[in-house]
Amino acid sequence: MKHLAYLKKFFWIYRGRILMGVLFVGAANWFRVWQPQVIRQALDTVVERVSYYKNNGGLEAHPEAIGELGTKIAWFGAAVIGLALLMGIAMFFMRQTIIVVSRLIEYDMRKEIFAHYEKLDLAFYKRNSTGDMMSRVSEDVSKVRMFLGPTILYGLDLIFLFVMAISAMLSVSVELTLWSLLPLPFLSISIYWVSTLINRKSEKIQQQLATLTSTTQEVYSGIRVVKSYVQEWAMGRWFAEQSEEYRKKSLELIRIDAFFFPLMSLLIGVSTIITVYVGGLQVVAGKITPGNIAEFVIYINMLTWPVTAIGWIASLTQQAAASQKRINEFLNTQPTIVSPSTVNRQPSTVQGHIKFENVSFVYPDTGIKALENVSFELLPGQKMAIIGRTGSGKTTIADLLVRMYDVTEGRILIDGVDIREHDLYHLRQRIGYVPQDVFLFSDTVLGNISFGKSGITQAEAEEYAKSAAVHDDIMGLPEGYQTMVGERGVTLSGGQKQRVSIARAFAKQPDLVLLDDCLSAVDTNTESRILGHLSGALSDKTAIIITHRIYKMLEFDKIIVLDEHRIADEGTHEELLSRGGYYAELFERQSLDDER
Repeated sequence: MKHLAYLKKFFWIYRGRILMGVLFVGAANWFRVWQPQVIRQALDTVVERVSYYKNNGGLEAHPEAIGELGTKIAWFGAAVIGLALLMGIAMFFMRQTIIVVSRLIEYDMRKEIFAHYEKLDLAFYKRNSTGDMMSRVSEDVSKVRMFLGPTILYGLDLIFLFVMAISAMLSVSVELTLWSLLPLPFLSISIYWVSTLINRKSEKIQQQLATLTSTTQEVYSGIRVVKSYVQEWAMGRWFAEQSEEYRKKSLELIRIDAFFFPLMSLLIGVSTIITVYVGGLQVVAGKITPGNIAEFVIYINMLTWPVTAIGWIASLTQQAAASQKRINEFLNTQPTIVSPSTVNRQPSTVQGHIKFENVSFVYPDTGIKALENVSFELLPGQKMAIIGRTGSGKTTIADLLVRMYDVTEGRILIDGVDIREHDLYHLRQRIGYVPQDVFLFSDTVLGNISFGKSGITQAEAEEYAKSAAVHDDIMGLPEGYQTMVGERGVTLSGGQKQRVSIARAFAKQPDLVLLDDCLSAVDTNTESRILGHLSGALSDKTAIIITHRIYKMLEFDKIIVLDEHRIADEGTHEELLSRGGYYAELFERQSLDDER
């Protein structure tokens, strides 16, 4: 139960509803326990009156007997029905409180987990698969809800019924009660043994389910690759193997349940037989009445479901504990990238003075070195290009500037302040970042452009789209700016997705613009149009453009060339050409390609 202790805060939040639910559970069982007593009184009354009539001339001598007995039985029947109705009303309200609370807590937990996921840094997402995270926020939370709702409800029901029913039984005959409850110790041993197995197997089942979810998500996301490489059969076979593993683990758990529940019924049946036998002997001895036997039999059968439900409750509790353990693993993971507690929370503009001082960075999970002793300075309003071979560390500079990671050595200053001392939200709000791996949401084109800044009108979005040279493409779509782009922007071409991403960055009206190889999927003519727009759009902004190409139409104040994670060369376009090296080779090769 230590993992489920996390839920205490939710119990406190909804303590009023839970307390009302507990009262309704108690009321429902109070009316339920009354019913066997009424039936006992009815049976004893009938036996007593029939015995009286037989001892005083028989039923023939008492013509009023049938009417009198009928009236008494009718009143007893009405009392049982009335108690059943009251019990039903109380049960309705106990479900309306406890079950509703479980749904409210489920809602709160999903929001909390989702919000916590959003706080975690990029390294966390590289360590964990999307399917596993989805499994914890969906399947695992559902398992916990079953504990919060049905398990607690039936657990309370069991406790109240046990206390009230056994108290009533003890008030009649302690000896008969002890005999009737004799199988319960065996029940306790069975529960302990089975719950241990259930806990172990439930955790394995949830882990396998997470694997299945991850597999499915990857296949659906990469369906183009799967189809183009004709790997449908191979992926289907691998999915079938994982499904078979899940089936085997689930069947092992079902076999335990299949053995456990009949055992419960057997023990209850044994209790009923013992009750009838021992009770009959006590009736003969004059210790109890025949009605008491009927009362005890009803109590024993009344306890059948709660006693049988002990195994079910134990199963749900163990599954919930296993699921909550998985949830707690992520909730206990704290983000390494956070705003300092003493930071000024007032939003402010970023002037754009960027300075790298001997920055080195090693990816925390892989240990791969991305940057080594990198230093440069960019003044407000200046433009800088970063050029280098694949894997030289260009994208890492952009990730460090939006603080997806913190530097391993050295420091980054923005406007003279260490980037780690800036408020994280405001810093990112003032940066327009177009990553190399373009991502569009399953929304309208307008929704994607306005993603970074709410309240943008279509007219404003059109201006930003024109700056990104994508307006004409959007107007050619079936519904223009209201066209749904599909999951990850699948209905758009690569170049269109890149340009919509550029428009989205411009819509933020940022102070600092980072463009990471964002023109790789456009043709030369479109590139020229975009660069023409960029010259005007970036005229008063600090901008860093990461690229594999040299853009003649953009005038850069500084160009740095990265090689082997270091700055191999630095200067203006003319200075780098005069010195030769990688930049001059790239420029010459690109010029030859353009002439062709």
